[in-house]
Amino acid sequence: MSAENMPPWLQEQLMKLQQSQQNLQAIMGQKQQLEMERAETDKALEELQKAGESDNVYKFSGTIMIKSTKQNLITELEEKKLMDQTRSTVLEKQEERVKTSLKEQETKITEMMKGSQPGNESPQGTSTDNPRR
Repeated sequence: MSAENMPPWLQEQLMKLQQSQQNLQAIMGQKQQLEMERAETDKALEELQKAGESDNVYKFSGTIMIKSTKQNLITELEEKKLMDQTRSTVLEKQEERVKTSLKEQETKITEMMKGSQPGNESPQGTSTDNPRR
């Protein structure tokens, strides 16, 4: 069925499906970025543990490096890990919601298409947001 032959209600549902798929891709990209940040934080903590108490340690602040203490940096990195874990949990929940929504949308589209076979005037099994129901 070409786009010109598609009923408006089906085009709308397919657009919603595409938007959900794009949302899922964005969430997965954010999760991947977060995993890379977590690995960098773990590596930084590992290197800090190797440093002696009297060794000079620095942190980036924008484009410059600032001298700090080993304990301050460890505390900051541990806090960052906790924040990253929280963000990761939120992204996991968002991903699950979007995946569930995608399955529901796919099922709805399939049912609507079955209901719009020749001889049927309107789609069947649609939600209340469809004025043809």
